[in-house]
Amino acid sequence: MFVYLEGLNHCGPNPIGMKVLLVEPPKENWFLMGEYLPPPYGLIQLGAYLERELPGVELELLDCNARGIEWGELARRIEESDADAVASSSLATCNTYLTARTLQLAKKADPSVLTVTGGIHFSSLAEESLAKYPEIDAIVRGEGEATFTELVKARAEGKPLSGVAGLTYRDGDAIRVNPDRPLIGDLNTLPLPGYHLVRDTVHMYHFTGMAGRDAPYALIEGSRGCPHRCTFCTQWRHWCGSWRIKTPARIADEMEYIYNEFGARFIWLTDDNFGAGGRGGELAEELQGRDLGDDLMWFTQMRCDDVVAARDSLLSMRRSGLRWVLMGVESPRPSTLEGYRKGIEPSQAVEAVRLLRASDVFTQAMLIVGAREDTRESIAYMRSFAEELDPDFVIYSVLTPFPGTEVYDEAKARGWIVDDNLSNYDMTHAVMGTETLTRSEVQEELYECYRSFYGGWGRRLRGILSRNVLTRRVYMHMAKQDILRQLRDLI
Repeated sequence: MFVYLEGLNHCGPNPIGMKVLLVEPPKENWFLMGEYLPPPYGLIQLGAYLERELPGVELELLDCNARGIEWGELARRIEESDADAVASSSLATCNTYLTARTLQLAKKADPSVLTVTGGIHFSSLAEESLAKYPEIDAIVRGEGEATFTELVKARAEGKPLSGVAGLTYRDGDAIRVNPDRPLIGDLNTLPLPGYHLVRDTVHMYHFTGMAGRDAPYALIEGSRGCPHRCTFCTQWRHWCGSWRIKTPARIADEMEYIYNEFGARFIWLTDDNFGAGGRGGELAEELQGRDLGDDLMWFTQMRCDDVVAARDSLLSMRRSGLRWVLMGVESPRPSTLEGYRKGIEPSQAVEAVRLLRASDVFTQAMLIVGAREDTRESIAYMRSFAEELDPDFVIYSVLTPFPGTEVYDEAKARGWIVDDNLSNYDMTHAVMGTETLTRSEVQEELYECYRSFYGGWGRRLRGILSRNVLTRRVYMHMAKQDILRQLRDLI
């Protein structure tokens, strides 16, 4: 039997004399996900590590989205917390301003409070961000657990921050950049995700479009990084080009823990790259050997070539609860895939969809609109390819120059970016054009892609009447959310 002892937050003495407030700020979720409320996984993991390494630290995690807290109430809650340090998650570039606003509220409540953030965007633009946002005191670059914990400890002990590896921080009028921190060698040594920090709201997390409102939704990670080097991807640089994986037994431990202790029934294994080889089969064997119910559902992201390589494990993975696979198909054009340094062929996407459908696994394909060489004709070809590919679900995204990617480096150097509003860096707003299409024309093409795939009654009816329960839920949910209208309104 798997047993987990919770951390010591909110009980007993506080030997290091610090109170830490972790804040998931109010924000609107990506509308393409529909009615969707995920747990703040980054803060959950960060809090669990901080508790373990600094027992007795007074720690609170405030998820504004789960609690329905807007900005006015957040200001009051921050002031009432009397925290010594406030850290806010950013998750994605489009949330940059929300993070800055949260930490601005903290400084307004107490100018002496230590304000901290991190994540891919702020790691990539650490010095620039400190110069732009005076409300931020420190940015944790890269992998955050050890750096944030050492920062809190140094602050509590009155020690200089110059000894905290992986930190960029404000020192009076100067901005200091400490050396990088080595990555954690073994991810299995991390504590289990700190879902106890959100125990009173854990039942509220949901992904209605996929699992319905009554299936509690949770996230875990089975790896960090990726061995590939796609030019548009923020992940591989952030994790220093490495791919570190947890063992199948450890992943199963985490699934079992949140299934039994917190009632999670729909679990996203958030790996940017699940990988090939026997990993899927080994995880399936571990899960089938646990005392878990038939109602466990999990989903993950896999490359098309990895799905093909794992063909002999797919049925076993499905029996263990795998219900949904998201694949980065990206483009039907070999030259575009080569430009993205994707390392796959369009034929592998076709075979991967066939294999997943044969295994009764809901199949989602991601396609990218707005490659530099894209024209109306090439995007029309992409639409026809998507029809022939015929996955259960397609997400078209706009090529977005996220800081920390090679696409960003080139677009910035060549002056291609025409929209600097970071709120629009969400993969549905076009922020740059192509060689032949303006930004507005790229936005129009994005809508046309969705209208072409989802606009016809034939596909809608097939989806609603599908034998696959996830497919039925998704198409009924999309009809209620009126996704096409929301995309049209972006033009």
